[in-house]
Amino acid sequence: MTKYLLILLLLTGLNSFGQDFKTQIADYRKGYMDDFLKDERSPLKKEDLQFLRFYDADSTYRVTAQATVLVNAQAFIMPVFSGTGSKYVPYAVLKFTLKGKPMELTVYKSIKLSNVPEYSDYLFLPFIDDTNGITTYGGGRYIDLRKGDFKDGRVVIDFNKAYNPYCAFGTGYSCPKPPDGNRLAIAVEAGEKLFGKEVKH
Repeated sequence: MTKYLLILLLLTGLNSFGQDFKTQIADYRKGYMDDFLKDERSPLKKEDLQFLRFYDADSTYRVTAQATVLVNAQAFIMPVFSGTGSKYVPYAVLKFTLKGKPMELTVYKSIKLSNVPEYSDYLFLPFIDDTNGITTYGGGRYIDLRKGDFKDGRVVIDFNKAYNPYCAFGTGYSCPKPPDGNRLAIAVEAGEKLFGKEVKH
């Protein structure tokens, strides 16, 4: 095999991965938008979906984190923007590198959801970053994980799947505030942006 052919194959492979990744994120976002129409408590109607905004898919915001699952962690009430908070328990500490910088986040388990069979393995990763209030919702964003995503002490965090709480679209929702410890000192230019339509308060 010539050196030129080897380079060509490598480049073709990289292009294929990039296209596949963009397709995966596009499919994920379509499902995300469809869910608004299935939820009877949804703040959005079909005609509102055109105002959802996202960063372009970027595989550099898909990182593998070292996960330390916490034992005997204490449950606490996670504050909300309005209304009554819910009980969560810290599930694991995630350490990873993003844009060359070491980062750390804690992922949480909802006590309420853990009692619902369909969501018993559901995990909640709220975070704040330097885009909040500028290009993304000021109250932070969320990422969903499952216990089954954790393998051999690692878990993949895909910030392209970061989404806004319902509070970004309307009033009357009890949206958890990301804990101060889940503040990232970086602009995470991935995932969902600010809603493109004025929200009435």
